[in-house]
Amino acid sequence: MNQDKEHLRLLAIFHYIVAGLAALFSFFPLLYTTIGAIFIFVARHGTAKPGEELPPEFLGWIFVGLGSFLFLLGITMAICILIAGRCLSHRKRYSFALVMACIECLFLPFGTILGVFTIIVLSRESVRALFSA
Repeated sequence: MNQDKEHLRLLAIFHYIVAGLAALFSFFPLLYTTIGAIFIFVARHGTAKPGEELPPEFLGWIFVGLGSFLFLLGITMAICILIAGRCLSHRKRYSFALVMACIECLFLPFGTILGVFTIIVLSRESVRALFSA
């Protein structure tokens, strides 16, 4: 029983670390948003030299939309991983923690490692008993 509690404690700590990394990496799509904003600005206010063509404005909006969507998706995922870590540390919401462990397996390499270990630990009957108590 103490070993299960220790494993859940360690998994919760690693979930906090991976959530921080996910939040950090979710800022990279904002580069696309910045490039898109530059395209929009140049299309509206730029002057082209003879023989040079300006990028179309709709291309900038695609970049802005895609970058913003990926940023929001990354932040949402980081928050969900953080909540899963809290669930593990408080031994509540077993189903949410298990579903998040499965989703984390998609994110190489840290999410996959953490997701697999979380699934293994949560699959034990003794751990299930800790969540239901």
